[in-house]
Amino acid sequence: MAEKVPNNYSINDLISGIDNSNRLMLSKAITLIESKRPSDQKAATALIDAVLGKKPQSLRLGITGVPGVGKSTFIETFGLYAIEQGCKVAVLTVDPSSALSKGSILGDKTRMSKLSQSDQAFIRPSPSGSMTGGVANKTRETILLFEAAGYDVIIVETVGVGQSEVMVKDMVDFFLVLMLAGGGDELQGIKRGIMEMADGIAINKADGDNVKKAMLAKKSFESALHYFPAHPSGWKVPTETCSSLEGTGINTIWKQVHEFVDMTKSNGWFDQNRQKQNTHWLEELIQAKIKEAFYARSGTKEKVDALKSSIQAGEISVRNALNQMFPSS
Repeated sequence: MAEKVPNNYSINDLISGIDNSNRLMLSKAITLIESKRPSDQKAATALIDAVLGKKPQSLRLGITGVPGVGKSTFIETFGLYAIEQGCKVAVLTVDPSSALSKGSILGDKTRMSKLSQSDQAFIRPSPSGSMTGGVANKTRETILLFEAAGYDVIIVETVGVGQSEVMVKDMVDFFLVLMLAGGGDELQGIKRGIMEMADGIAINKADGDNVKKAMLAKKSFESALHYFPAHPSGWKVPTETCSSLEGTGINTIWKQVHEFVDMTKSNGWFDQNRQKQNTHWLEELIQAKIKEAFYARSGTKEKVDALKSSIQAGEISVRNALNQMFPSS
């Protein structure tokens, strides 16, 4: 455990810092697990093993919504409310990285200025890199570090509606979908698959002249939910209106989230879901390792590139190319 990591900190330094909720050490620990250096990855494994299960379970909350729905404002208001209830709040936001430069804006602390000023909050923007759907590769490990540091509520914000939602749903306890009213047919604004994943739906910006439209949207979503499969836990997915600017409806959503947790813990579904998520996580890592090992073989990349060129030129079929990569024995 005395092995040194970046900035001459030891694993023991990081573990002790996390145990004492030291924000600097927590930040250094997250940077360590995000590193791609083999030596850092070895140290990161030791760190995760050391902190695993050291603190009681937190509430892991995923939040998604269409562009312009006000995710950041909602998270800030919700986070501040959670702090008022005596909780420590961690926010993990994943910004979309540039496909060309691999850069990321990482502006979430600016967008959540009030929450970021609280000693009871920790906001960590992370670039998505090449990860499908914009979810950072090390998001799950970061959640574990937040839990070990004693954060009661961990919020994961997705970058939009798409594949990232599927990935975030598989690492949180409650998946909240934010919607807007007054933009035409509300039910056309979100995919059926996202609706099916929702543990709760909130129509945001229900303030001013938009209150009536929000109430109509609430009824539309409540009606639509009757046509979706029942929640596997037996939970009846609620629909609520809220205003992140005025703070209305936030307490109701907070209550609904905790009713869900209480119910699913009492019937055993909560723990079963977390166990399922962990095994699925292992399967994802196995697939990633297999792909990594495949491309690490000498000449593989060149052969794949050549086959791609042949496919694009119409010289061979995809099936033929696959057979050439994996000839039958």
